[in-house]
Amino acid sequence: MSDTQIITIDGIDYNLDNLTEKARLQIQNIRFCDQQIRQLQNEWAIADTARLGYANALRREVEKHKI
Repeated sequence: MSDTQIITIDGIDYNLDNLTEKARLQIQNIRFCDQQIRQLQNEWAIADTARLGYANALRREVEKHKI
């Protein structure tokens, strides 16, 4: 099995070993940004779920004291 790492950019496969140091650095930057985006999406989902729970609790509280 080969240790060759391939990255696809705009539908073209590139061997990472053949890219310049600057190109590899940009790939690292993109990967970091992708990781941050995933983290923020996870945090958004947690906050959205919590908000729904709070809204449901509020709705129940308001219904209990409805006149």
